[in-house]
Amino acid sequence: MTKEIRIEERPLAHVAEMFRVVSFGARLEDAHCLRVRRALQESGAVVVGESRNDDGRYQVACLTVSSDDGIDTLRTTVAPLLSDETGIAVVPTALLGEGTKLLIMDVDSTLIKQEVIELLAAHAGREAEVAAVTESAMRGELDFAQSLHARVAVLAGLTEGVIDDVGTRIELSEGAEHLVAAFLDAGHVVAVVSGGFSQILEPLAARLNLTHAKANELGVDAGTLTGSVIGPVVDRAEKARCLRAWSEAAGIPLERTVAVGDGANDLDMLAAAGLGVAFNAKPAVRSAADVAVNFPYLDVVRHFVRL
Repeated sequence: MTKEIRIEERPLAHVAEMFRVVSFGARLEDAHCLRVRRALQESGAVVVGESRNDDGRYQVACLTVSSDDGIDTLRTTVAPLLSDETGIAVVPTALLGEGTKLLIMDVDSTLIKQEVIELLAAHAGREAEVAAVTESAMRGELDFAQSLHARVAVLAGLTEGVIDDVGTRIELSEGAEHLVAAFLDAGHVVAVVSGGFSQILEPLAARLNLTHAKANELGVDAGTLTGSVIGPVVDRAEKARCLRAWSEAAGIPLERTVAVGDGANDLDMLAAAGLGVAFNAKPAVRSAADVAVNFPYLDVVRHFVRL
């Protein structure tokens, strides 16, 4: 007689992973750092490393932790400690190890301080009107492509020279140049994808030695802006597509990518990346991103990953 042996199936135990928990702000109180450490330890995470950094503009406190509960649990654990003054990033394992990484950023109000379409519209005396539409589009209240065509239409008849004028007025966000250089110097890929305009972006991309750059192209005829965009609009779906295409071309898994943006047009890109960062973003974008940076220093992003 054959005896049936029944084996009880048990769920596999989680394997502990390493994460980086980064607190940042203009000033970090010791009490905040202690609360973060205590919350993590009470959740079962083990702190295995710690560092602090203060460059005079902002302060950063990094905890390296081991946990078998997963990143969602860690983010839930530290969420009550977030405030308008202090942000916390919980960074996944893939961004802390070896291997090439990809940093991809939006341009207007992220890599640079301004919205280029508004600077161009000022030459047509329509800045306030265009700014209102831009705000609505970035909040996700309007279809981006439709709103872009409407805003670009007001530029019809301007001389091509306004593009050069606007180019001289572009200001990089605080720390942007440092952030780009840090990633490139470490051998990583840095890309930007913009709902703005290639005529503005291309000189900027060359100046920063960016690996990839893509934006919309303004129509120009006989030295005059036509008020149109040539080809398909770079919208939220195209931004995410660029992220996937550029990471695949470089042999970089999506888990080792970081995306940074501020508006609804960036949501798909932030969701697709290994770490999605909202930079001085609209409320809907802040709530959807993995981490929100609510101060002007873009280079804090370099503390989130291993370079």
